[in-house]
Amino acid sequence: MEETELLEEENELIPVAMQIILHAGNGRTKAQEAIKFAKLQDFDAAHDALKEAKENIVLAHRSQTTIIQNEAAGKSYQPCLLFTHAQDHLMTITSEVNMTRDLVDMFELVMKNK
Repeated sequence: MEETELLEEENELIPVAMQIILHAGNGRTKAQEAIKFAKLQDFDAAHDALKEAKENIVLAHRSQTTIIQNEAAGKSYQPCLLFTHAQDHLMTITSEVNMTRDLVDMFELVMKNK
């Protein structure tokens, strides 16, 4: 197979993987912003950033879910290391966003009871 033929047969999971990585990465960025706002004791802005982080995680998760549902319905995909990486990326950042939410809530509670 020539190189041009390989490019034409690009794995259809690659664009989905890139969407997952993009949205999850945006979620991480928003979670980091939330921490910065919490340090400044701007908890409204911190919670707004966390809301945006969660929205990005949902977008990433929807992309992944579509592929999983398609496979469950019998569609086969060519294995793709980038898609596996994207799923790992999403799982890790989802945990980060959840932990960030807990940290912001805890910091807010401490500062209100000070």
